[in-house]
Amino acid sequence: MTGLHNIAVLLGGRSAEREVSLVSGRACADALRAEGFEICEIDARGDLAGDLAMARPDAVFNALHGRWGEDGCVQGLLELMCIPYTHSGVLASALAMHKERAKNVFRAAGLPVANSMVVDRRLASATHVMEPPYVVKPVNEGSSVGVFIIRKGDNRPPGEIGSDAWALGEEVMVEEFIPGRELTVAVMGDRALGVTEIVSRTSFYDYEAKYAEGGSTHVLPARIPTEVSGEAMRVALSAHLALGCRGVSRADFRFDDTQGRNRLVLLEVNTQPGMTPTSLVPEQARHAGMNFGALVRWMVEDASCDR
Repeated sequence: MTGLHNIAVLLGGRSAEREVSLVSGRACADALRAEGFEICEIDARGDLAGDLAMARPDAVFNALHGRWGEDGCVQGLLELMCIPYTHSGVLASALAMHKERAKNVFRAAGLPVANSMVVDRRLASATHVMEPPYVVKPVNEGSSVGVFIIRKGDNRPPGEIGSDAWALGEEVMVEEFIPGRELTVAVMGDRALGVTEIVSRTSFYDYEAKYAEGGSTHVLPARIPTEVSGEAMRVALSAHLALGCRGVSRADFRFDDTQGRNRLVLLEVNTQPGMTPTSLVPEQARHAGMNFGALVRWMVEDASCDR
């Protein structure tokens, strides 16, 4: 879009990823100010429609993560208010946020995914519904919130899933555990930017590994065979297009190179990836020759309705 001046940055919100969104949003707001935009930061946990009506922005930079901000809800509000916005639209956001429905799209597109099923969380906490090792995760959360790995030899699943304190939905996804390396690929518009290997200091890339200082190391470009890197970039772009994503997305993979295997598996697509200067997408953009300010400017200029 051209003629943009006043930009509202949506951040915070009410999801389990509120704190992450605050960090992303403030970093993007600062970078957009440095690019010459007038910025209004809106914490999306109150009367968002009223706040937007008062701010009257030319466009919205959506820096929300998790439910309500990443699942099509806020995108629908912005469509109703005819305010151009960044990232993916209503349908793509809703599909990507629901891990099993996104997998159905990937399967139809011929993309490699892990075996999985969606079950009631109480059943998943009472008995092994899949032969270990496997992973249990909320079907519509991000940032590895509420993820458990059940190892071979574990007597039973974690009881936390079935407890009254569980607030991450009544259904969970049970998915085969894929050993090997953690890879991620950013997609910007119609091109994949690169492949990063994530080396976590914990047993898997959990919330702490993602956001705690020193929790993980990013290796860019990933130290994997050239043909695997090329395939990861092809699959990431195909997944972005299959879901109907717009703007920036990030696809997460496991690459099983253990015991002579050579298996690349697409786990999910994030339509609202982390956006601090050291996050995975800005790192890949920088590696491709685009600094953080230029990246967020591109995202704002790409904003539209009917996405």
